[in-house]
Amino acid sequence: MQKILVLGSTGKVGHALTQQLLQAGEQVRAATRNPDGFVPTPGVEPVLFDYTDPSTFEPALETCNRVFLLEPQPSLPAAPYTFMAPFIEAAGRNRCKIVLMSSASVEFDSNDPLHPVEEAVLRSGRPFVILRPNWFMDNFHTLWLDPIAQASIIPLPAGDSRTSFVDSRDIATAASAALRGDHLNGSTFTLTGPQALTYAEAAATLSTIIGRRIDYVPLEDDAFVQSLLKAGLPLDDAKYITGLFGPTRDGAAAGISLDVEKLTGQPPRTFAQYARDHASAWQ
Repeated sequence: MQKILVLGSTGKVGHALTQQLLQAGEQVRAATRNPDGFVPTPGVEPVLFDYTDPSTFEPALETCNRVFLLEPQPSLPAAPYTFMAPFIEAAGRNRCKIVLMSSASVEFDSNDPLHPVEEAVLRSGRPFVILRPNWFMDNFHTLWLDPIAQASIIPLPAGDSRTSFVDSRDIATAASAALRGDHLNGSTFTLTGPQALTYAEAAATLSTIIGRRIDYVPLEDDAFVQSLLKAGLPLDDAKYITGLFGPTRDGAAAGISLDVEKLTGQPPRTFAQYARDHASAWQ
């Protein structure tokens, strides 16, 4: 049986995707920089992969006919295209279908670093599906966790804009469908949740579910960059994330797509469902 190579297999989307593929009877090769430290899982073969070492590309792709692709995690000093384009070429040579997790920001920003990556996928000549998820709900229990848990605030430069947050589990389900459904080849999908919320409304939902008042605190961009640096993010990453809030404040993240349900047959999770599932994170 041909296998599926999953990059980022221990991340939010990759881990959920791997589990769903196993449940569907697929065999998975999990790309990792440390195969020896990979937790053994039936049906999952850890394989050495490093974006900075092209010699790992061909061996990782052996026995695979499909690959789930996302930008380097954590990010690397150069633009994602620098590292991803050579791997996309290798996947093309190995006749692999490519499912790329891109970003909804590509739709409104031609300078987004993932825009040339999408173009490289198109040039590969292989069957492909491009997924463009909006802001992750999961940011509330990862990137924004500390101020919520420690100070009961959500300090972000989002103004009073609305965002159709999407759950990483729904992205994983969409990716599984894209990897397994040839009728979806050649398509690009925008992945959002079912509602567009302000951050104040998201804070109110969290308050209700965890039983403690959470407030949204609007920040200026410079203050937000400094908060990300204190959280340990590299300066380039901090500036990139902060830059995404400019279009967000202008309404670019407010659109609601039906593509999750189109891909999966199920409506995407609401923010309240997400918050209930992760309530313990903010206690």
